[in-house]
Amino acid sequence: MNSTKTAGMKAFRADILHLLGDPGATLDHETSEQIEYIEDGLLVIKAGLVTELGAAKTLLKTLPADCEVIEYPNQLIIPGMIDTHVHYPQSDMIASYGEQLLTWLETYTFPTESQFSDPAHAKDVAGFFLDELLRNGTTTALVFGTVHPESVDAFFEEAQQRNLRMIAGKVLMDRNCPDYLQDTPESAYADSKALIEKWHGKDRLLYAVTPRFAPTSTNEQLAKAGQLLEEFPDVYLHTHVAENKDEVAWVRELFPESRSYLDVYHEYKLLRSRSVLAHCIHLDDEDKQCMVETGAAAAFCPTSNLFMGSGLFDYVGMNQHGVRVGLGTDVGGGNSFSLLETGSEAYKVTQMLGKKLSAFQQLYLATLSGAKALYLDGKIGNFEVGKEADFAVLNFAGTPLIKRRAKHCNDLHEKLFSLMMLGDDRAISATYVLGEIAHCKSSYGGN
Repeated sequence: MNSTKTAGMKAFRADILHLLGDPGATLDHETSEQIEYIEDGLLVIKAGLVTELGAAKTLLKTLPADCEVIEYPNQLIIPGMIDTHVHYPQSDMIASYGEQLLTWLETYTFPTESQFSDPAHAKDVAGFFLDELLRNGTTTALVFGTVHPESVDAFFEEAQQRNLRMIAGKVLMDRNCPDYLQDTPESAYADSKALIEKWHGKDRLLYAVTPRFAPTSTNEQLAKAGQLLEEFPDVYLHTHVAENKDEVAWVRELFPESRSYLDVYHEYKLLRSRSVLAHCIHLDDEDKQCMVETGAAAAFCPTSNLFMGSGLFDYVGMNQHGVRVGLGTDVGGGNSFSLLETGSEAYKVTQMLGKKLSAFQQLYLATLSGAKALYLDGKIGNFEVGKEADFAVLNFAGTPLIKRRAKHCNDLHEKLFSLMMLGDDRAISATYVLGEIAHCKSSYGGN
């Protein structure tokens, strides 16, 4: 990285790639109106917002003489990546062996989450978690806390210090879990309301009402979650649905009056704009249509779904229905914080279903599509003028293998695809938040 003199305005010089919309299945950026690629581009930022984007040779002439210019030669700037489903308290139990969902919760998750009544422990894990996201080029995430309000306070405090756009919430869970993690409908409502009033809309922070999943909330608690959404209509709803077949069968026993698992949430008025449901694997067409009509979004978590043996999410089918979809790492069910690796797994899942997922679609899922799923595409997701300047710098020489493979690529799609298949945190040279450095790899390979 080379830089010149500092000024109020900053400009970043590198190859630049972002999406203006869904690129579809195209492999040729030159024929798509939704893919903007600028070889030797310049991204100009002032007060944390994008002010100009274009060819470096043209824009450099227009900059003030004292404008700071930061250069990343032969590297690629992309928008900051967006993780639409992840559990920060599960950072310390990532890669836990050998169980599927329900047993995994009892064996690993609940004991780990019991520690988050301790604010010092919550602060330590939250700080590590956010730094790990930044190392991987992720600048926004929709995040589960635990049942303890302390877990959310610690998370938001750490996110606020880093000036991040983050969404999080306290878990609601009043049955089918250990006594030491249970709340009540009344305490869940009161704690969530206090946290919303304290944190929602403060700086870049947003709140999500967070029932863990239908089996761990009584009808009364789900009704209280719906009440919170009515009282605070611009907050989020974040939960799980139809991840595992045993889970689906259990919901059928617990809610026999509901047509489907998804219908449980619909009956309690939990499906709306800014409702994000993780997994959505075992849904039928009526469920998908309900999501379209209510504006709810799905978080596609391929790494977790494969690791836990849960099933294959049909992204192409969901997209054809018109469901909003973002990409989620689902740490700790997922075994990587990297959305590059998660995109690689999304490609493989799609292949298993006999369909295709291009590198441009993978990038779309990790950026603008995630922003649309969170209804934040007016603020983040690409480099349109006026948007918040969160971005990552990808290094095509981040590892010896990536560097060697890049030399044999014939076009942009092949080069991007190989990086996304082979990349992880080592491929991230730097991460910027509102135009300020938030992570910088201490050393990286040259050409």
